[in-house]
Amino acid sequence: MVVSEHPPLRIALLGCGTVGSEVVRLLHSQADDLTARIGVPLELAGIAVRRAGRTRDLPVPADIFTTDPAALVARDDIDLVIEVVGGIEPARTWITTALKLGKSVVTANKALLAEDGPALHEAAAAGGSDLYYEAAVAGAIPLVRPLRESMQGDRVTRVMGIVNGTTNFILSSMDSTGAGFADALDEATALGYAEADPTADVEGFDAAAKAAILASLAFHTRVNAADVHREGITEVTAADVASAREMGCTVKLLCIAERRRDPAGGDSIGVRVHPAMIPRSHPLAGVGDAFNAVFVEAEAAGQLMFYGRGAGGAPTASAVLGDLVAVARNRITGARAPGESSYAALRVRPMGETLTRYHVSLDVADRAGVLAAVASAFSEHGVSISTVRQEGHGADAMLVIVTHVATDAALSGTVEALRHMEIVRDVVSVMRVEGEPSR
Repeated sequence: MVVSEHPPLRIALLGCGTVGSEVVRLLHSQADDLTARIGVPLELAGIAVRRAGRTRDLPVPADIFTTDPAALVARDDIDLVIEVVGGIEPARTWITTALKLGKSVVTANKALLAEDGPALHEAAAAGGSDLYYEAAVAGAIPLVRPLRESMQGDRVTRVMGIVNGTTNFILSSMDSTGAGFADALDEATALGYAEADPTADVEGFDAAAKAAILASLAFHTRVNAADVHREGITEVTAADVASAREMGCTVKLLCIAERRRDPAGGDSIGVRVHPAMIPRSHPLAGVGDAFNAVFVEAEAAGQLMFYGRGAGGAPTASAVLGDLVAVARNRITGARAPGESSYAALRVRPMGETLTRYHVSLDVADRAGVLAAVASAFSEHGVSISTVRQEGHGADAMLVIVTHVATDAALSGTVEALRHMEIVRDVVSVMRVEGEPSR
């Protein structure tokens, strides 16, 4: 590309932690290539941090750092803003201000997008600016842009995948070693895969925010984090993982967003995040360590799989730089990125309407008539049993039941009834079963 006489595009970077530092290094090491790809140089004009005097091993002058991000964003000489601070406020104020001032924004802030994405898109439209966020979902994996742009001529019917590396590492470790959740979490923390406070990951908040973003893009419908049914992995036991293995399955924390026709006519969508058993023959079963993988199913394209590193400084910074090239090119040519597409405005189904299969483990009294009584409880609530397996005898008897497809509401009603049966000492675990050949 021939470099134009356009002055350099000046960038404000908000945040200089793990991802921000990698963004700085890539901007420096790839400066010539970025200039050739865009047509004009990029210039890092300011970096907002909490402590300006801290020693940082970065190829930038010390006076580029500031502790006043609001002032940095508002500067007249800033063209583009990169936000990698995270959280809701004050990031929302900084991004909204930048967009309304006509400064295009690249962000990795999944929590903010899941909570207030429509307002950010409205600010971008008002300012004639771009909002890009590839790095907000699945790190370096190109997933947002294919949904936002490449698949606009198709109808997406389902998105299912593993979008949190920490939980995938923990569950993979439990599967391969037989460890319990606590031990696997300790290993993940020691290796740097889990934060000191892992709540956002292990309780499913991180995956739920990503699910909301993906569903919004895939189904042209506003979906926020509150619309996503969320369950974490803290209740997954070594016994659950072992039982899955006996079925030829493994346990994964899945993000699932699907569109289906309602009985009364019209389409609706369901969006959920929860642990589930999937057959070992399914491609997602082989996704180990802290990797991510997402399946997108569409009417014309069929099934597509996106796979790669879903987190980490360098992978996430790679996605940020990809977006930066796009917004910079648009700035030079006067083009605009696609805005929010929410024309479909589909109904978001409650979890009770979700259809899937279930794996239920029951601690029961080992005496005549138990199986018949349990089967009757399932039948009364419209849940059909596929297989039954008894483990142990006497006081340690356990019934493991796998159902055919049923609604979540029907299964919940069944479990509640089981808990009140004298012959059922405990409903030990309930886990969904997903993926072919389960569908």
